[in-house]
This record gives sequence, structure tokens and C-alpha cells, in this order.
Amino acid sequence: MLPTRAEAERLLSEAEKCNPGPWGNHSRVVAHCAERIAGACDDMDAEKAYILGLLHDIGRKFGARHLGHVSDGYTYMMSLGYDEAAKICLTHSFNNHTTDEYIGNFDTSDEELRLINETLASVEYDDYDRLIQLCDSLAGSEGVLDIEERMGDVKRRYGAYPREKWDANIALKEYFEKKTGRDIYELTEKDTYRP
Repeated sequence: MLPTRAEAERLLSEAEKCNPGPWGNHSRVVAHCAERIAGACDDMDAEKAYILGLLHDIGRKFGARHLGHVSDGYTYMMSLGYDEAAKICLTHSFNNHTTDEYIGNFDTSDEELRLINETLASVEYDDYDRLIQLCDSLAGSEGVLDIEERMGDVKRRYGAYPREKWDANIALKEYFEKKTGRDIYELTEKDTYRP
């Protein structure tokens, strides 16, 4: 189940008041990219993609956490009955179904980490999971970025970027370019879109 577009926008605005920061506009850029790409796919729903993109980082509502934002977002969305959004809160950070490639601090309790690992092990990724992973690697807080520049920025900030995750993101870009028959940067209005 998903909230409506208006409800998702309300949830994001409310969350930003709890923990202001660039993550809110980053989420809007992810939503924009997801809507544009899904809209160019015959078998995807652009509205659903937008909502999922908007809410993928909603766990940041609860403070400045790294891996913790994944479990916070998952738990929060499940508490509201939005299981599809909860799944995206979980899967967007793990291209290869493993926390081994997570970039950032493991600031979770043992229980939170167990929740993440057990849920990851039980879910099957679909094109919405893959789409939000791609869009997360394209979106800055001020607009759409070159995927390699965005990953390079993350690498500079955190000191590392696992090769497997890097390669998976490049493969996702190629996958959606083939699926849409379009250049991802053109499709997402890289040079003109601003949140």
C-alpha cells in the first residue's frame, strides 16, 4: 500500500521540520527522476515511482543517522500501513542485497540491524527497487547529477565506495536506458531541473 502523492508530500514536509537538511530536496530530486524514468517505461507507474522516490529517505525524519535511517524509515512506513514505501526505505541502500556494501556508519542497535538483514534476505527486488537505487545515485539536493560525479562525491565524503556498488549503479543506468530507449540525463532533465 502507498500514500497518495499529496500525503507523501505532506509526510516529507513534516519530516523536514523534525530534521531540516538537504536530504529533503535530495528526496524531491529522486522523486522527479523516478517519475520521469518510470513514465518512459511501458510497464511502470510514474505516480507510484514518484511517491516511492519522495519517501525513500523518510527515516531521516528521526535525526542524523546513517544506517539507522534505513530501519527508521522502514519501521515508520510500516506503522502507517505503507508497506511498499517501507520496502523502498530498506532496499534503496543495498544494490546487492547485503549490508556489507553500506557506505556510512553502522549506527543501529543489534535489533535494528537484525531487522534490516532479515528483511533484506526475504524481499525480492523489482524494477521499483532498482529504479530508486538508480535515482538515489543520480540525485543531489540541487538537481540531477552525473552518476559518477555523485558516487565520487560520496567516496570523498566517506573515504570509500565499494566497487560492487559502483558497478551495480552503472549497470542500473544502462538497464533503464535500454528499457526506456532514452539517455537517462536527457530524460531526467539533468541540465534544467531544480527542486
